[in-house]
Amino acid sequence: MESKRQQKFNKLIQKEMGEIFQKEGKHIIGNAFITVSRVLISPDLSVARIYLSFLLDKDKVTFQIIEEKKGELRKHLGNRIGKSVRIVPELAFFMDESASYAQHMDKVINSLDIPEDSEEEDEEED
Repeated sequence: MESKRQQKFNKLIQKEMGEIFQKEGKHIIGNAFITVSRVLISPDLSVARIYLSFLLDKDKVTFQIIEEKKGELRKHLGNRIGKSVRIVPELAFFMDESASYAQHMDKVINSLDIPEDSEEEDEEED
């Protein structure tokens, strides 16, 4: 269970990282549209696990670039929240697979061949 302080930092980092990707990070990510879907921070507030979802781009390539530029992104985050925190957390990025999983499950459900109940079968059961 997360403390209120962790929840507060999660929201703060999620908001700030979203803005960094929109503004300062354009030279890093190009035209990719990145959503910071979730942030989980460690109890000692030293490591932030940031979950990203990607649209309009090859997510594996962009994710590799983000991993390489992790230090630069942490610096931008420090410039934004440095006066609010004692330590700017280390950033650990993860791909949020929930959107692709939802698409996959939707596709599976739509491809199921489920026969429809007819009213005749309902009458026979009574």
